[in-house]
Amino acid sequence: MAPKALLFDLDGTLYRGEAMIPGADRLIAGLQRSGIPYRFVTNNSTKTPEEVALHLRKLGIPADEKSIVTSALGAAYYVLKHHPGAETFVIGEEGLRQALRNAGLRLIEEGEAAGPAALVVQGMDRRLTYDRLAAGVHHILNGAVYVLTNPDRVLPVEGGFLPGAGSIGAALKAATGIEPIVIGKPSHILMDYALEQSGTAPEETWVIGDNPYTDIAAARNAGCPAILVLTGLCDADDWREHCRSADVVPNAVCADLDELVSLIQDRTSNRELRTEGK
Repeated sequence: MAPKALLFDLDGTLYRGEAMIPGADRLIAGLQRSGIPYRFVTNNSTKTPEEVALHLRKLGIPADEKSIVTSALGAAYYVLKHHPGAETFVIGEEGLRQALRNAGLRLIEEGEAAGPAALVVQGMDRRLTYDRLAAGVHHILNGAVYVLTNPDRVLPVEGGFLPGAGSIGAALKAATGIEPIVIGKPSHILMDYALEQSGTAPEETWVIGDNPYTDIAAARNAGCPAILVLTGLCDADDWREHCRSADVVPNAVCADLDELVSLIQDRTSNRELRTEGK
């Protein structure tokens, strides 16, 4: 089926760290010319949409904040739908806090006299303290609904890895025995929000990503066709093994972004996607 919209992963798919993956700029520029809707979907909860878009533009990839879907926005979408106006304790950074404030939630701080929070929303927090972790445990044990922005246990950075939101979540789960509601990939919740933003049905929306365990699994859980690109986690020698481990089967596999462009052209007969400068 020809795609009516595309949902792109970011790190490993369109860039790696501070380097654009070859062809990403031409791909997105071609989509803009063609009029095919797209969104950038990321498990990152620390950055605001404006910050994510700025990073993409600095790498040479056309982007604006309206095209960005973060796990922080997905969390706000979920709690606004299921817990509107709830008093919320946040373990996370400004991207998550801004998204929740914009959704009309009142964020409470450690030691407030208002009593236990109705929600604990937790993401990546590079300034996490023991006291803040303890406060989160207190609220969850007193009945707060526990929402986790994304289950990523590590965060890739230049020269190695940092503990991710999933590692903080593991501590909260160990202390409370409570399983969180997971928003980000591979959960369908973030994808449902992205589909709402694109205005398309799952079966007509392609998910493009490099990671079978998150991107391709999220596509499966949301009912979307999945395109695996061998630009990040997987290469030509090991993608089958990764897909078997993740228990997923992509609808197509592209060696690079130029091959992805050819696939979209073949399915849509849209010549506007032709990459310039090749």
